Amino acid sequence: MMAKYIVANSTEIAPGERKIVELEGRSIGVFNVDGEYFALLNQCPHAGAALCEHGTIFGVSTAEGPDTDIEYQRGQSLRCPWHQWEFNIRTGESWYDPRKTKVRKYDVDVMPGSPEDVTDPDGGLQKGPHVMEGYAISLEGDVLVVDTSRRRAGTQRARETAAVAK
Repeated sequence: MMAKYIVANSTEIAPGERKIVELEGRSIGVFNVDGEYFALLNQCPHAGAALCEHGTIFGVSTAEGPDTDIEYQRGQSLRCPWHQWEFNIRTGESWYDPRKTKVRKYDVDVMPGSPEDVTDPDGGLQKGPHVMEGYAISLEGDVLVVDTSRRRAGTQRARETAAVAK
C-alpha cells in the first residue's frame, strides 16, 4: 500500500485552518499552525468524536507570572466538541481542567456535623492521559504530503474505538 499522499496545495490551508482528508480508510485532519503543517487522526482518543472535523481550533495565552509578558500562541490547540478535552496540535497531547469535567449529578442533603477530609481539586489545565495519533507531513514544492508509514501512535482508547467501528 502506498505510504505518501498529496493532500493539498500549500495555499489551500490558511494559517489557523484545517482540511479533512481520507487516507487508507482513515479520516485525517491536516492543520496549518503559522506555516507549519500537522496531520492528526480525526478521532478523539478520549471518546471517539470527529475531533479534527468538528473540534474548535483556538490559541493559548501563557505567562511566567503576574508581572511578566503574556505570550499568545495562536491556533495551536484543538477542543473536542463532546467533552471539551483539549489537544496540542503540534504534539497531540491532551489537556483538561478537572473542575470542568462533567459528571453525573446527585441530590445532596445538609446534615449536622463537620466534614472530614474535604478537598478541592487543583484548578487549571492539567496534562491528560490521551495522545492523538499523528502522521509525518512535509511540504514538497507547493504541495503537502502526508506519509502514513511514519505515524505517532495515539492512546489505546482511540485504537479500540476504531476497531469497534470497522
